[in-house]
Amino acid sequence: MDAESRLPSFTMDRRTLRILPILTATFISSTATHAEIAVKSGEKIAFLGDSITQGGWGNPAGYVRLVIAGLEANGIKAEPVPAGISGHKSDQMLARLDKDVLSKKPQWMTLSCGVNDVWHGPRGVPLNDAMAKSGTYDEKAASRGTYQKNITAIIDQATAAGVKPVMLTATVIHEDLASKENGLLAPYNDFLRQLAKEKQLPMADLFAMFEERLKAENKPNAKVLTSDGVHMNTEGNKLMAIGVLKAFGLSEAELDKAKAVWPALEAAASEQAKKQAEARAKAAAEKAKLNPKK
Repeated sequence: MDAESRLPSFTMDRRTLRILPILTATFISSTATHAEIAVKSGEKIAFLGDSITQGGWGNPAGYVRLVIAGLEANGIKAEPVPAGISGHKSDQMLARLDKDVLSKKPQWMTLSCGVNDVWHGPRGVPLNDAMAKSGTYDEKAASRGTYQKNITAIIDQATAAGVKPVMLTATVIHEDLASKENGLLAPYNDFLRQLAKEKQLPMADLFAMFEERLKAENKPNAKVLTSDGVHMNTEGNKLMAIGVLKAFGLSEAELDKAKAVWPALEAAASEQAKKQAEARAKAAAEKAKLNPKK
């Protein structure tokens, strides 16, 4: 091949070399781009759950408030719809779904359910029909249905109403991961994981996060994430909030922004707890004055 026939190829190679840095930068930029946070400003998020969720709103540093504050720290002003009621199980959440969630017309709904279904023992909700026939539940078990049917109905009804569900696995029942209750809870959480996969729902696998944290801490005689083995302390609320925010799509950098605003909420929670303790002490003192011991 003579010099003239080789020239076009050489010219093309030089042109490619000139644009290569641009192509490389474009590639790096596109691959490094993080997906947008799923929740948008102005949208409502319903938080359906039991006492853990009720506390997640009632406590100034509860996980519901941490989630809302974390989104706002990233420029997203979402409106919370608190829907946690102490003691509630899957059948009760299904019964009040329309009143407490759907009628509020949220765009999103987190679902935290399962602890009471297991923890309440004979008064709980069996996982499936086979478990319902085991003879371990009280005479009203049939009216409560099964966990699988109740949760599926909640998800299907929410989706049909245009609400996007976010599934949360149930958190621990006692911080002893080998406890009987956590063993009973395992198939409930397995069902949630499978349902989320089948319906392509975002999920926060909170139990897995709790399990990892408890194993890392390795403090069997201490309450690391809960105040009583079930309800969240400060660290438990933060871990739950991190799980939910990750399910909404926050990156590590965005989570850092969220965490930066949480200390102010923790200070408010501490002040609230102090005032409540003082009020209880005052009430006890007044009661003692009215009823002095003889």
